[in-house]
Amino acid sequence: MSASQNGIVAIVDYGSGNLRSAAKAFERVVAEHGLKVDVRVTADPAEVARADRIVLPGVGAFADCKAGLERLPGMVATLSEQVLRRGRPFLGICVGMQLLATTGREHGDHAGLDWIKGEVVPLVPADAGLKVPHMGWNELVADGPVHPLLSGLPTEAHAYFVHSYRFVCSDPAHSLAHVEYGGPITAVIGRDNIVGTQFHPEKSQATGLAVIANFLTWTP
Repeated sequence: MSASQNGIVAIVDYGSGNLRSAAKAFERVVAEHGLKVDVRVTADPAEVARADRIVLPGVGAFADCKAGLERLPGMVATLSEQVLRRGRPFLGICVGMQLLATTGREHGDHAGLDWIKGEVVPLVPADAGLKVPHMGWNELVADGPVHPLLSGLPTEAHAYFVHSYRFVCSDPAHSLAHVEYGGPITAVIGRDNIVGTQFHPEKSQATGLAVIANFLTWTP
């Protein structure tokens, strides 16, 4: 998506997360980069179906977020159609990323969207002195070749995390970056036209704005 193109970014509203904060961050990037992009927060599957890019945020428990998504008639089917079959670029944030897993193991086992094989398990740092939830800034470390989502980030880029569970990819190739917090924690996952961040780009200052800009100009 170049500056000369129009486009719609749908931020899915399913009752989870500070959507206004995410929307403001996207709007700021659109303005600063001169992109002709319309940022829309929506709970309407029809509007999601018209979008060129889709963002799924999320804060809270895995099962609650999945239930909130399923309470919107037709939303899960629309997301699957647009992302898996039509190849729309997709970004999951925090629990929105975790929902991409096969299974979430928070307060029991719960089925995820199963778009990226893996499970979401409790965060147990090897250093007992480290607190859970993991809350604060950590340096992103790329796993393998730098993905376009992470291209051109500031040197020693740090991002802001708030979470008590972590994503374990079945295929290590789907882990794009990690941070160290009593052992490696997956920070970015992805395959094909799908990416997800455990951290909050909208709270990660320069690093987060660069990630959002990369997503808005990414052509998978």
